[in-house]
Amino acid sequence: MKVSLIIPTLNAEKFLPNLIPNLMKQSFSLVEIIIIDSSSDDRTVDAVKEMGCRTIVIERKNFDHGGTRNLAVRESTGDVVIFMTQDALPFDSFFVENLVAPLKDKSIAASFGRQIPRPEASPPEKFARLFNYPVKAVIKSKEDLPSLGIKTYFFSNVCSAVKRSQFEEVGGFPEHTIMNEDMLLAAKFILKGYKVAYTPAAVVWHSHNYSSLQHFNRYFDIGVFFSMNRYFFNGINNEGEGIRFLKGQLNYLLKKGQYCWIPNVIAVTVAKYAGYRLGLMEKSIPLYFKKIFSMNRVFWNDVNSTEDI
Repeated sequence: MKVSLIIPTLNAEKFLPNLIPNLMKQSFSLVEIIIIDSSSDDRTVDAVKEMGCRTIVIERKNFDHGGTRNLAVRESTGDVVIFMTQDALPFDSFFVENLVAPLKDKSIAASFGRQIPRPEASPPEKFARLFNYPVKAVIKSKEDLPSLGIKTYFFSNVCSAVKRSQFEEVGGFPEHTIMNEDMLLAAKFILKGYKVAYTPAAVVWHSHNYSSLQHFNRYFDIGVFFSMNRYFFNGINNEGEGIRFLKGQLNYLLKKGQYCWIPNVIAVTVAKYAGYRLGLMEKSIPLYFKKIFSMNRVFWNDVNSTEDI
């Protein structure tokens, strides 16, 4: 199994001294590490070249979650491709080995690993990682849609691996999607009859301490994503998952005695819901305001709208 690893970067210099050496010391050797950089302002490109990585540089305005990764895959040589983000750090030297292990099964097209919170993560963020990335392994297929619902398609490019042949068979990542290109890829695999594995033995440190405004921006984009991709999710209700998350988060904080975080959770929940509902209504929102509400503002640069003001 030849494995290539792809990381899109933007001003990633501060992450590289820990990330790249860690990847080069893995128990399973990579045939290449490809950095596809969106014209960073810092020394990202020079630093990764010095560390022996292959580099591709694109204009920042041309970055696209799916299209940029598809470009890097076309330049890769592995029959398995791992995707990571610049701010994820493997927990141990067996990360790559454990991530690709499920792909030995011919029915499995892709796998993704577990994310654990960084030590500085806030209590609500720690719960979010525990909620979304449990310790139990799962293999998901089309048969799980009635029981798992939207979770059937849950998948993350923070640390994932795909078989190149199946990736090409389904046409790779969808291009020009505001976010969740990884979820759409998983949906394409599953609807094609393949399986997707969650393998918690492959672990990375990864978490964010977003503000309420950042959560609003992110969930606006999530709403836009579901508005623009309704055909993939017809008949699948995803709002129930949000209610289950909120109940679990509040119980977690109460059990931990972290009462001071409860007002923050309530404020963040309101921001998320408001952003999400506005995102679902994006077709009736002027482009000017979409750019203000969005976390991925570059996405809107190529969107034509007669409502622009």
